[in-house]
Amino acid sequence: MPRAGTAIDNKHFHEHTRVQSRQRPPMSSFPSLPAFETVSDGPRVAALVQHPVRRRIIALARTPMSATEMAARLGLTRQRVNYHVRQLERARFLERGERRLRRNMVEQRYIATARSYVIAPALLGPLAPHASDVHDAASAAALFALVSRAQDDLTRVVADAGMQARRVATLSLATDVRFASAEQRAAFTRALEEAIADVVARHTSPFVHEDGSPGDGRPYRLFLGCHPIPADRPNGETREETAAGPATGAAT
Repeated sequence: MPRAGTAIDNKHFHEHTRVQSRQRPPMSSFPSLPAFETVSDGPRVAALVQHPVRRRIIALARTPMSATEMAARLGLTRQRVNYHVRQLERARFLERGERRLRRNMVEQRYIATARSYVIAPALLGPLAPHASDVHDAASAAALFALVSRAQDDLTRVVADAGMQARRVATLSLATDVRFASAEQRAAFTRALEEAIADVVARHTSPFVHEDGSPGDGRPYRLFLGCHPIPADRPNGETREETAAGPATGAAT
């Protein structure tokens, strides 16, 4: 168990639903955006990364916004922003919302299709890290390969579930720890391996039967990783928290 004062996030299985729909309700009744959208189409990814301003436009469009409003926020001309908005709409990152009358002109507002996007590692093809190419389980390359495979698996599962409006059950655990020595880290690793092996043995069904046929129930993939926290985030904060600074009034 973690030491006192160490928090573990997301302790239980969570179910996520991803329903893809091109039909949006009127802007006044917009629901909250999907938390994420998986992107496995190469041309769509190209449209997103071709110009840095496009990511900023999508970030602004998490709330309904017109090209004129975006231009003012970005300090760019409306014509330039309009061009990028059209490209993002064509690539299905933006959708049209309501129109409103402003200064005797009809202004079109846009909304992003999700709050964030996950680019499928499969787009890299043979360039993506693969566990079969890594021989040192304690290396950074091995952890990259595991994370890449998990992202690729989950991208496929979520996309398939979205097509069938099914739920995806996932489990995530996260905590920050410190090791005073390499010996302490090694002891932690051995104890963790033993604990996981015991839990798997006692609380899961056989993955395959004795005859080699698949076991009963749906298969899941469990992986565990641990890595040093970057030097510019000594307290384990996220990129957004680092940029924003400490939150006032936050519990410590």
